[in-house]
Amino acid sequence: MNPCTLCPRQCKVDRTKGKTGFCGIADIPVVSSVGPHFGEESVLVGRGGSGTIFFAGCNLGCIFCQNFDISHQRHGTKVTIEELAEAMLGLQKYGCCNINFVTPTHVVPAIAAAIELARKKGLTLPTVYNTGGYDSVETLKLLDGLIDIYMPDMKYSDSDVAEELSNAPDYPQVNRQAVKEMHRQVGDLQLKDGVAIRGLLIRHLVLPENLAGTFDIIDFLTERISPKTTINVMDQYRPCYRAFEHTRINRRPTREEFQSAQQYALQKGLNVLL
Repeated sequence: MNPCTLCPRQCKVDRTKGKTGFCGIADIPVVSSVGPHFGEESVLVGRGGSGTIFFAGCNLGCIFCQNFDISHQRHGTKVTIEELAEAMLGLQKYGCCNINFVTPTHVVPAIAAAIELARKKGLTLPTVYNTGGYDSVETLKLLDGLIDIYMPDMKYSDSDVAEELSNAPDYPQVNRQAVKEMHRQVGDLQLKDGVAIRGLLIRHLVLPENLAGTFDIIDFLTERISPKTTINVMDQYRPCYRAFEHTRINRRPTREEFQSAQQYALQKGLNVLL
């Protein structure tokens, strides 16, 4: 973080001196909430819920973000590495199935240190890297062995759309290289008693007018990652934050738009969560 080159934006500010780049967070992570979450994919929830830790700030600028108060407005509380480790142990004690780091890209150093500390104190749960998918391969390599389940978004296959909606024109290329590295580390998703314990789980949000490039992304996963890739083709999109300012995304996808996306993933043989 001095200078900060954690993510593809390469802001190169000295975050150890309190400076902030695109993500808006200095060297101390800001956590907005900690607790069991039952709204995640069923393979993460199990009986005890997914033990989520939501980090404030983000290295993407999505104009339709549903958690904009956390990502853009950065509401939350600063926490030390020791407090982060204790939060993980608390979630384990509660009975959660995993430790789920939500929007972790810009606070990887703190997460890595906290995982190591928590494991020394008895953490045994799988760890989940729940990311927007705008991650650098170099940083991901530093997490090898610390993360059990990678759950990245694959948001776009078109650079112009990525620039318009998330201020990240290089997102498609960066995202695909990141997904390759994630799969190299953990492989296809593995379940035990119906709950994920290791592997790659892709999230893809269907946008109106196929703006997300769904079919290209599915082809990439089938041909370049694994025909057994697990994917959640999501229909949760709704206009939030500044989405109403853009005519192409100021509505929900139609039933036909979503079903065609989901059916294509099934036809290609991917492991589609239903």
